[in-house]
Amino acid sequence: MGLSEAIEQFLAAVQTEYGYSEHTVRAYHRDLHNFKDYAENQGVKDVDGCDIELMRGWLWARQQKQLAPTTIARNVATLKSFGVWLERKRLVPGNPASRLRAPRAPRTLPRVLSDSQITRILERAAGRAAEGDPECLRDHAVLELLYSSALRVSELCGLPVTGFDRRERLVRVLGKGNKERVVPVGGPAAKAVERYLEEGRPLLAQRNASPPSTLFLGKRGGELSSNAVYRLVAHELEQEPGGGPRGPHTLRHTTATHLLNGGADLRVVQEVLGHSSLASTQVYTHVSTERLAESYRQAHPRA
Repeated sequence: MGLSEAIEQFLAAVQTEYGYSEHTVRAYHRDLHNFKDYAENQGVKDVDGCDIELMRGWLWARQQKQLAPTTIARNVATLKSFGVWLERKRLVPGNPASRLRAPRAPRTLPRVLSDSQITRILERAAGRAAEGDPECLRDHAVLELLYSSALRVSELCGLPVTGFDRRERLVRVLGKGNKERVVPVGGPAAKAVERYLEEGRPLLAQRNASPPSTLFLGKRGGELSSNAVYRLVAHELEQEPGGGPRGPHTLRHTTATHLLNGGADLRVVQEVLGHSSLASTQVYTHVSTERLAESYRQAHPRA
């Protein structure tokens, strides 16, 4: 089979059968098309020539472009997944990527907002929503829910109206790997979402002949896009001191850290975040420890 055809079949399987997030599917698509271009430049057009040396050559070429270790690690993960699929389909005698090793990425602590910063962000959003503009009502509800329930942006944008339980103050979201989880919603966030549902969403839905069933709608009445959420959060974070990422994941990091600082059990935070592994959640214990150490150094006379 041709390498190009195999890649397209694998990507189709990833999209329809694997339950991966839209973000992961896009990353696989970019990685494998880049790999295909490299392979063709090396004279390899069939899966028979897709061996570990070809893969190592592509990864070495990527490293020469000074790409981040995290990007190279993702490239390795893409090749490993593709290799497993090739072997399962009996297109190659064994997984050619099985012996690939990802570079060790340096540990970086996520950006976390202070209590006063998140309060300012939510108060600004509430002030804009006070006028009753449907987009401002939606933006206030989005920000409140992102912080209250630590949702991923894909989970927020894909959340159906029926996924919000007003009486129990819960949201039922579909996370990575199509795993469903139920997450509590705080009082202020629940009120913001309820007001948006009553006063904002109906007006946005009127702008579309066939509005979707998702909770949050865009300015034309279609599904709210992840890019729109990124722009909203980035605009708010630009107004706050501190460097680092400016996307919605910063609010997710902030929620997790604030929960731990408030005494929440690590397993509880794991459930809220929807992490399959506790190791993914433990980074927030490092964040809390870092903040503790910083406060100690600033306050202790003999630090």
